[in-house]
Amino acid sequence: MDWLKNWNEALDELERNLAGTVDVEKLGRLAGCSAYHFQRMFSHLAGVPLSEYIRRRRMTRAAADLQNGEKVLDVALRYGYESPTSFNRAFQTVHGIPPSQAKQIGVKLKAFPRIHFKFVLKGADEMEYQIVKREAFRIVGFRTLLPTDVEESFQVVPRFWTEIGPRQAELFPLMNGEPVGMLGVCTCGEKEDNYYYIAVASSAPVPEGMHEWTVPAATWAVFNGTGRLPDAMQKLQKRIVSEYLPDSGYEWAKAPDIEVYLNRPGEESRFQVWLPVTRR
Repeated sequence: MDWLKNWNEALDELERNLAGTVDVEKLGRLAGCSAYHFQRMFSHLAGVPLSEYIRRRRMTRAAADLQNGEKVLDVALRYGYESPTSFNRAFQTVHGIPPSQAKQIGVKLKAFPRIHFKFVLKGADEMEYQIVKREAFRIVGFRTLLPTDVEESFQVVPRFWTEIGPRQAELFPLMNGEPVGMLGVCTCGEKEDNYYYIAVASSAPVPEGMHEWTVPAATWAVFNGTGRLPDAMQKLQKRIVSEYLPDSGYEWAKAPDIEVYLNRPGEESRFQVWLPVTRR
């Protein structure tokens, strides 16, 4: 499967650059997606953030180097730490001991083997979806700047929803387009600022304090979900990436991904995930 081949080539590239700079943009290109989407997909597939995986792999290599008699400072510099203090902190976080003790006979260290993606039979539970082609459409609403690190953005978005919560009612009168519902839109920009919008599809004038943005024409795989938010949404997103996408004949396109909230959050919230896709 090309999808698996591409992702494992990206992980090979990561391994080759543990002693140096890991270029996430290049990893994304090898995997067939943007750097931002690569980080999101990796987190869903591996169950650990990309940044944490890289740190664990580097500290695994560092422990082996130290046990082979190398100096702490040399090993620290090799894996991108400019000072022994920062390296010591990272090493202790992973191994529970300072690097100076790693050379001792009988000391206990931790090893985190590299990940290999492979096909695993899943899908006992059905996933309802449809492929939808849409022309460009305009959204109006509130926005916040997302950090380039996906794990940081995972913290920013829920805080933004809480912050905007009392003002969501201001969006309802503006709603006059499709998709119908409250939208969460990540612009996923690579060469420009990346924003997250809480917005509605609208042709109305932009009220003061809000922003407009045009979602480009694209093809989406649209999945329906229900349940308590945000857990139900996150569970569906993980299933889409790990169960649907690898065997679908599609790959994640360089376009915004969209969350559509069809009713107010509650025990049985109804929502959709719009995943931008392109044929492999």
